[in-house]
Amino acid sequence: MTTLVFGHKSPDTDSTGSAILWAWYLTEVKGEAAKPALLGEPNTEAAFMLRHWGLEKPEIIADVAEGAPVVIVDTNNPAELPPSINSADIRAIIDHHKLVGGLETKGPIDITMRPLACTATVMLDLMGADADKMPKAIRGAALTCILSDTLEFRSPTTTAHDRAVAEKLAADLDVSIPEFAAQMFAAKSDVSSFSDAELLRMDSKEFTVDGTELRVSVLETTSPATILDRKDSLMASMVEVAKEDGADQVLLFVIDILKEEATLLIPNDLVKTMAEKSFGVTVTGDTVVLPGVMSRKKQIIPSLKV
Repeated sequence: MTTLVFGHKSPDTDSTGSAILWAWYLTEVKGEAAKPALLGEPNTEAAFMLRHWGLEKPEIIADVAEGAPVVIVDTNNPAELPPSINSADIRAIIDHHKLVGGLETKGPIDITMRPLACTATVMLDLMGADADKMPKAIRGAALTCILSDTLEFRSPTTTAHDRAVAEKLAADLDVSIPEFAAQMFAAKSDVSSFSDAELLRMDSKEFTVDGTELRVSVLETTSPATILDRKDSLMASMVEVAKEDGADQVLLFVIDILKEEATLLIPNDLVKTMAEKSFGVTVTGDTVVLPGVMSRKKQIIPSLKV
């Protein structure tokens, strides 16, 4: 059977690109039939990556069949995976997030979780010398993943190793990192065609904090005003999105890539209290700026208090 390789719901660049990367490796290097899949439409930056490097958009799937062989990348959280994931034959997990728990496997599997900024970096390490066999499009996807997850090395999750791997890929591809990253971030910032609900789910993950079910959304952009101009309608939409998704509250952090800060929307007293408890700020309006906050994984989630 063909192994499906996929990441989390609301696919971002790393989740999309890493699935393509590992499916290529399994098929072309290891001789195992594999194909990438997505659990939703890729975001605008991931779509740019596919177009720029001439990669076919993976099939979008809603669930997995019982016993289907799968490899999970860029997550280990059952809430971010297909409903029937625990009935599938999970063959491997490759990730760079904290261990959540809840996945069940049919036997011992390969699990690689490393404290790096990007799943693609982990994958290139696992490939070793075989990474030299990557064709241009696959190298390009790997580079895009790393620049995305590190925000062109601005994110506090960035390691020296992520940067070194990205710089080698860029040199091999004869790509200027600043110029290419600017193209990526411009694509990521173009959200004009998306509804408020789509924006709130675009780069969003589910977490439980002190018994409160949260959907924590981030929008990374070089044009924060484009999003913040819609703050009233976004905050109004949070109520319905939370209800539909079984969450108590949606949090939206607008990350200004260039200023290296986040703006948190404050729709109600619960979020106001959370902002003040979590980040040591005083909230006086319907937004609050959090200087230096850029990473959901390293700065936002560990800080959240209800």
